[in-house]
Amino acid sequence: MTSDFYCDEVLSGRTAVDVVAETPDILAYHHTRPFWPVHIVVIPKQHVPSLTNLGEGDETLLHALLRVVRQVAAQVEAEHGKARVLTNLGDYQDSKHLHFHVNSGEPLR
Repeated sequence: MTSDFYCDEVLSGRTAVDVVAETPDILAYHHTRPFWPVHIVVIPKQHVPSLTNLGEGDETLLHALLRVVRQVAAQVEAEHGKARVLTNLGDYQDSKHLHFHVNSGEPLR
């Protein structure tokens, strides 16, 4: 069994989140344990294992996800003058659900 915080906690409603943007297929919210001063996570509402393994997802869902990532990144860049967009793969990916981090600032830890 693999860990999927996003399906198990966020999308199930077990963990409350502060929503930044939402579409019928995509959710963006402030990270529950931020690593950067500005730290937003963008996820598909459907389980998608990773960027390199879309599982039951498809290119249409990936495009919808990237539209929201772009929107959130543009907002962070406009507000803070800079932004990073990051996703992890393989052993770097703690939760096996495709997600992007949109962040700004120096690490808090």
